[in-house]
Amino acid sequence: MLGLTIVLVGQAVSILASSMTGFALSIWVFQKTSSATSLGIMTTAFTLPYLLIIPLAGVLVDRYNRKLMMAVSDLAAGLGTLAILVLHLTGNLEVWHFYVVNVIIGLGNAFQWPAYSAAITTMVTKDQYGRANGMMSLVQAGPGVIAPLLAGALLPFIELQGILIIDVITFLFAIGVLMLVHVPPPIQTADGKAGKGNFWHEATFGFKYIFQRKPMLAYVILIFIANLFLGFPNSVHVPMVLLRTGNDSLILGSVQTAGAISWTIGSLVMSAWGGPKRRIYGTLFGWMFYCLFGNVLFALGQGLASWVPLILLAGLGSNVGIATSQAILQAKVAPDVQGRVFSARRLLTWFPDTFTPILGGLLADHIMEPAMRSQTWLANTFGWLVGTKPGSGMALIMLIAGILMLLTMFVGYLIPSIRNMEDLLPDHEQG
Repeated sequence: MLGLTIVLVGQAVSILASSMTGFALSIWVFQKTSSATSLGIMTTAFTLPYLLIIPLAGVLVDRYNRKLMMAVSDLAAGLGTLAILVLHLTGNLEVWHFYVVNVIIGLGNAFQWPAYSAAITTMVTKDQYGRANGMMSLVQAGPGVIAPLLAGALLPFIELQGILIIDVITFLFAIGVLMLVHVPPPIQTADGKAGKGNFWHEATFGFKYIFQRKPMLAYVILIFIANLFLGFPNSVHVPMVLLRTGNDSLILGSVQTAGAISWTIGSLVMSAWGGPKRRIYGTLFGWMFYCLFGNVLFALGQGLASWVPLILLAGLGSNVGIATSQAILQAKVAPDVQGRVFSARRLLTWFPDTFTPILGGLLADHIMEPAMRSQTWLANTFGWLVGTKPGSGMALIMLIAGILMLLTMFVGYLIPSIRNMEDLLPDHEQG
């Protein structure tokens, strides 16, 4: 666990700086365009290349040194940030540059998730998977507690270029720390031997592995449907808060900080607890909890007084859902094929993210927002719930999508092959 802790400390420093950069740049883009669609295009520019290359990344993660694969994502993100810095310093930075940079970062990040998830299996024992995933969540969320406030405090003094310089330096720090730690290779298993072959055979192995196990396939389909609905509220969350508050970046920062605090608390709990013994319950009910507070009730809120307590509760649920979900697969999938299986699972479940951010933005900008601000049947029917002021159309999107995702998770509990997948699928042997 010590080696993993050292690696995650380096990541925490880097993520803090990246969170500061992301916060400042998201506001910059929305102020330049006043469009939820622009933010959606940024998300898709990251997600589409990420998903296109992740099956190939999974092969490389299983074939080669996983530490090297973990460093690739940091290097790509660092180069992307460096490009933004150069463009900004030369006075040439435009919105479309972020799309290109997000493509580069997406390609690099395709290596990060399968590499880190698979590395956990060889760095800690099976009973520590829940705690280890909780630590990873803590590293991802913890910096977000102070990043918006720290960025807001530093921007007047060091301006955007200062934030970007800090970000580039921390990427180098994270890679340096990673190089100091030993990441054990996985032992070879029967599944690993079956997955050997030419590059195409290995690239498709992860998909075959999932499709040959009906409980795992049913679970992946469930997550696909859930992500389909979740993509819409995710695409309008930031612009809805900005529109409801007159582009108040301080309120947006407060909401995001509250979410990071909640995620951090949930990560600490998971790190110490490891999640429920029946992990699938943690996954299903954790996400139901998140949907209720983070989407349905959040959409009904009108300001900071309601948003902060709701997002504090929502983050606890999502953290438990993510950590337990990953722990299930880490326990069931043989370590030497996890790179390919995890990559295949990510592509299958994240596929909606290639179009829902843009579709959600277009739906908000051109249909829901105009409809809720005029005397239409939508405004007359739902105005009493979400209002008819700027941001109301986006709130209605969050409300409807949140209810649909909540129902999806509940249906998943009713399906025996999903509810009992931990019994139906055998654990791999710990090396």
